[in-house]
Amino acid sequence: MEAPQLLKIANEFGSPVYVYDAAKIESQYQRLTQAFSKVEKLQINYAVKALSNVSILKLFKNLNSGLDTVSIQEVLLGLHAGFSPDKIMYTPNGVSMSEIEEVATLGVQINIDNLSILEQFGAKHPHTPVCIRINPHVMAGGNSNISVGHIDSKFGISIHQLPHILRIVENTGMHINGIHMHTGSDILDIEVFLYASEILFETAKHFKTLDFIDFGSGFKVPYKKGDIETNVEELGRKLTKRFLAFEKEYGRELTLVFEPGKFLVSEAGYFLAKVNVVKQTTSTVFAGIDSGFNHLIRPMLYGSEHYIENISNPKGKERFYSVVGYICETDTFATNRRISEIKEGDILAFRNAGAYCFSMSSNYNSRYKPAEVLWKDEKAYLIRQHEVFEDLLNNQLPIEL
Repeated sequence: MEAPQLLKIANEFGSPVYVYDAAKIESQYQRLTQAFSKVEKLQINYAVKALSNVSILKLFKNLNSGLDTVSIQEVLLGLHAGFSPDKIMYTPNGVSMSEIEEVATLGVQINIDNLSILEQFGAKHPHTPVCIRINPHVMAGGNSNISVGHIDSKFGISIHQLPHILRIVENTGMHINGIHMHTGSDILDIEVFLYASEILFETAKHFKTLDFIDFGSGFKVPYKKGDIETNVEELGRKLTKRFLAFEKEYGRELTLVFEPGKFLVSEAGYFLAKVNVVKQTTSTVFAGIDSGFNHLIRPMLYGSEHYIENISNPKGKERFYSVVGYICETDTFATNRRISEIKEGDILAFRNAGAYCFSMSSNYNSRYKPAEVLWKDEKAYLIRQHEVFEDLLNNQLPIEL
């Protein structure tokens, strides 16, 4: 999307506002499917946690995507958006047995990541197909908070506990129809990912009734000019060759599953905010905007870098600014960043705001959550309204004091 389109949206719907480019989502989806086009049975499950607006889910449904969910609420959103249960994978972590059983009644694919729940579920529901999440003990991710396949991770069943898994499966007679792993987000080294895949292939040999192998995702997208990204085309060539060879060795056709979130929606997203104040101190020029980490927490939480452009003055002379929010504590989006000269009232656009941005927003400082807009076929569609004061009171129960 270009600056004039974004400015028009900011003027029409106000700020702050999230904007999602449908064409970019579609092109990313097609890029991934094309990279694995030689795989006969390929299933892409969009990771709902990245961006869960129902209109976005419907967009993925139209692309023939499935869903990767981590809570019963995400499952229900998927069903509400029109997905059939067999197109939804449920991969919880640390949830109650009752939630897993409730999800199972909905007919979605269950994915279990610990021995205790595996044994309990297998004993009570031996005929319900179950996928097992393996922890390959492979570190692959750009930040310790989003690397989930290493030895100290809370996710998955350790590959070294495979004998325990096999004993549970034999004792309960449960039906294992899938094997899964997820090493973490921001995969930088394809060879590390392929190494982890070999561990998954070796594990799969122990289960004779598999329908699919799920390789997770975590493909890195560029967050700034010149940034590196996962070469999905190279990964497609190398993993496809190995997957097809394994199918022959296994003796039956399998579905290759990925569950990308960030890869599909990050670059499609823009966060637009208005500059409330330009404040010069003895050493810094602050651009204070009408938002804060209550709307976009990733820079404060992960130290992530979002490219920021002054779309009100895109060709202006660049100066150094620290872009900060209005939350009553340290609330910094960027420090000493080169941005076209900023004046009060200008609109700043944060790029790569599609993944883990609105979905992690809050009402901290009793601020309202922003609107969301979908840009599709050269038209802007409001897909979530700006919150108002009544939204803050919703579900509160005042008492007489």
